[in-house]
Amino acid sequence: MSLLLRMLLNIKNGKNLNSMNIEEAKRMFKDNFIGPNELNSISSTLKISRILLEKTCFPPIPDIEKAVKDSARDYVLVLGIEKHHDGIPISIKSLRDIFGMDPQKREPCFYNQDWYINEKFTSISLKNKWYLIKKTVDKKTRRKDPNALADNLQRGKDFPPAILTAFTFFSYFLINKGAKLWKNDFVWCADKDSNGDRVYTGRYLDSNKKNKNGFNIHRHLSLKLYYALAPMSIITSKK
Repeated sequence: MSLLLRMLLNIKNGKNLNSMNIEEAKRMFKDNFIGPNELNSISSTLKISRILLEKTCFPPIPDIEKAVKDSARDYVLVLGIEKHHDGIPISIKSLRDIFGMDPQKREPCFYNQDWYINEKFTSISLKNKWYLIKKTVDKKTRRKDPNALADNLQRGKDFPPAILTAFTFFSYFLINKGAKLWKNDFVWCADKDSNGDRVYTGRYLDSNKKNKNGFNIHRHLSLKLYYALAPMSIITSKK
């Protein structure tokens, strides 16, 4: 049966096309699906309004390429939410206010650092649309310069915004009983700080167990004119 015919039959029978797509996506992605029902289950923690399914208050899921469908277990399909229930945009700042930075008080949380508080990217919100992001880093990109990676990205691929990695991490953790995305890895992001240095996030657990638990947000310091050496002269005493 053609897609068009199926759509017409569903409209004729009064079926919700979004609900049909939702069920298909849930079967495909299983625990890697963060849709309306999943977000409703954690709405009080995220301080978001419940999504009314009967009013189709969410966008339809766009067509997903076959390569992703065949490896859906490696991806997370997540519905982006733009604002909290009080109208404040969902951002890294707002999530930081919710989850805090002290793992001894509660988890999940952010890693205790404040360099990014006044950076513009921390106020960027998601759009009300579906996002698809890999659960793990691509092994082929390890130890690769992010600028080189950007120059060689495959068609249809891009760096994720930092807010997407944060929103997905915390939502996934809450929905899947503490499961941690990128728990030992950092993820390059699309954002750059005010100095033009690329942001990277993730690594909730320090494999060396030297740092406390927390979702990290860092920047990759690139070489600039003001990085230089002021050599020290070694003074030797005469015998």
